Amino acid sequence: MTSTEALLFNPATYDPQQFDAETKRLLKATIEWFEGRGKRQLLADDQDAVWTADFLEFVAKEKLFATFLTPAAYADGDENRRWDAARNAALSEIFGFYGLAYWYAEQVTILGLGPIWQSDNEAAKRRAAADLADGQVMAFGLSEQSHGADIYNTDMVLTPTEPGSADAEAGILFRANGAKYYIGNGNVASMVSVFSRRGDVEGAEGYIWFAADSRHENYHLIDNVVHQQMYVSTFRLENYPVRAEDILHTGPEAFSAALNTVNVGKFNLCHGGIGMVEHSFYEAITHANNRVLYGKRVTDFPHVRGNFVDAYSRIVAMKLFSDRAVDYFRTASLDDRRYLLFNPMTKSKVTSEGEVVMTLLLDVLAAKGFEKNTYFNEVQRLINTLPRLEGTVHVNVGQILKFLPNYLFNPTDYPEVGTRQDAADDEFFWRQGPARGAGKVQFADWNPVYQKHSDVANVARFYEQAKALRELLATAAPDEAQQQDLDFMLTIGHLFSLVVYGQLILEQAAITGLDRDVLDQIFDFQIRDFNAHATTLYGKTSATSAQREWAVAALRTPIVDKERFDRVWAQVASYDGAYEMRP
Repeated sequence: MTSTEALLFNPATYDPQQFDAETKRLLKATIEWFEGRGKRQLLADDQDAVWTADFLEFVAKEKLFATFLTPAAYADGDENRRWDAARNAALSEIFGFYGLAYWYAEQVTILGLGPIWQSDNEAAKRRAAADLADGQVMAFGLSEQSHGADIYNTDMVLTPTEPGSADAEAGILFRANGAKYYIGNGNVASMVSVFSRRGDVEGAEGYIWFAADSRHENYHLIDNVVHQQMYVSTFRLENYPVRAEDILHTGPEAFSAALNTVNVGKFNLCHGGIGMVEHSFYEAITHANNRVLYGKRVTDFPHVRGNFVDAYSRIVAMKLFSDRAVDYFRTASLDDRRYLLFNPMTKSKVTSEGEVVMTLLLDVLAAKGFEKNTYFNEVQRLINTLPRLEGTVHVNVGQILKFLPNYLFNPTDYPEVGTRQDAADDEFFWRQGPARGAGKVQFADWNPVYQKHSDVANVARFYEQAKALRELLATAAPDEAQQQDLDFMLTIGHLFSLVVYGQLILEQAAITGLDRDVLDQIFDFQIRDFNAHATTLYGKTSATSAQREWAVAALRTPIVDKERFDRVWAQVASYDGAYEMRP
């Protein structure tokens, strides 16, 4: 990965040789469809909040979702159909590159399929596979206006039918009543996975997932709660009939199915966000590098070059971490659940980095970044949705903290995880088991990969900070009151996240042969970000004197190398005009 073309996705040169022939064809066909639409049409559709019907026609014609989102066991003889996280990631990046609405249509289909593919209901699974082949999409009916995604509380109530009644004679087990909110694809989904509870059973034993059809007369579509191409619906079920063939999960298993579905679904946010900022980066460098202000090219100003080098380094880091996380997802098992840490990392850390990138670039583009004829304008409006979908950053950092003790202090041995771009079916996603035990998950020792790259100046310096974090937690760990203070603990979580982020970045850098200068530049910002969170910890009113002393001692200055910076800037400048979408 030493050429600039290999670092950022470029539709003009994209050649996914790592995939099988049909996957390559579909990925390229998807690019061609968007390029055929042209930038003007895509932006107009976004500005006018045009539902993505034409896109879904393309999906149906090419059987795109059927091929990428159907487990091999339900492929009906089509050897190209499988659930393959590597190629799904590639598709998410392409969707994000052209528009969040297109990514979202697939994203909520993935979520809707989660409870279905995890269930023991063979009829429902066969129906889902047939619907995908027919070009249908799915929806995930979990959240409610009053409860959000709090699955401990739901007002979607199932009332059992009376024995001997007409309903019972017709095979109707329950009548469903209640409303759901923030439900993507809820306007057209052929199968809406709906989370509910039995009105006659208390607690977790009463939970039920069932499949509803948005076309049913008892399914009432109320509204799109946003003014965007995405249809984020609210709907109400009124006496909706639920039969045995509709029921997906019951009791505590339904609770686990909800969380495990989100484990699968939120992983796609990182690659969608990467595609969004990549396209924005092309627009930004091409504009800025050809604009003259005060008699100088804009990119001759040092602060502008600094912003671009930082943004570029952060995009590359986003890609490195996310691509490496794919490997851990695809090799996961009940004996290796490390993906449970890397998953909320892709959600909270990678998508938040997308926000940082857009701010850096917007500080350069200024007014240009708000012009309606730029893709940049669309992204700067929407990039902040990704850290806030499938749970907020705070929720996901809270999850990350559960893994901290074993990660930092209690490593174990695992077989080495290689690059997983093979055409395999990732069937473990649908048998993740009970959604508990995060605190018991162990990890391989994180120190060796840092030590291996200690000849890179800023890696070595950041490694000092990582070891300092472990020392803080060994000698001045949060006391009981601080552990109950989520605001305080989130700062610890952000510091810990940087260590995990660096690990997978280094692993993928070694695999891909990443340019040493870019790697050094990545850890330049890693050091600065660690300093920022350490300073936040220093300012916490509840911090102890020992913790404040630690915060000051943990600060490090990135090692500045002007020649290295200039070489990375040369890479950045080479993207000027490298890609521009046709009008």
